[in-house]
Amino acid sequence: MMLTSYPEVPTDPGVTRQVLSERPELMVVAFRFQVEGAEGRLHSHPHVQSTYVESGRFAFTVGGESFEVVAGQSFVIPSNEVHGCRCLTPGTLIDTFAPRRDDFLTPTS
Repeated sequence: MMLTSYPEVPTDPGVTRQVLSERPELMVVAFRFQVEGAEGRLHSHPHVQSTYVESGRFAFTVGGESFEVVAGQSFVIPSNEVHGCRCLTPGTLIDTFAPRRDDFLTPTS
């Protein structure tokens, strides 16, 4: 096993992303929201995603359904489902993707 350190990179205004661990089958990523109102824009991808709220409070939209989540809660986003979030209280989301998001392995994506 090899431990690898990945840099924290900006994604959207007030949001950074850091790959925590990865293998071809699975990837764990921290998204840090520094300010209230920061957004993870609506998007979709072929990967199944599990989101765990490490800290903060967020308003999510997944497949047209809107809900709020707080620290300690988690949920799964199916493959190709349109989703996004808005930060209500600054905090960190831990997202797991299956398979790995290869686009996250380059600093410019």
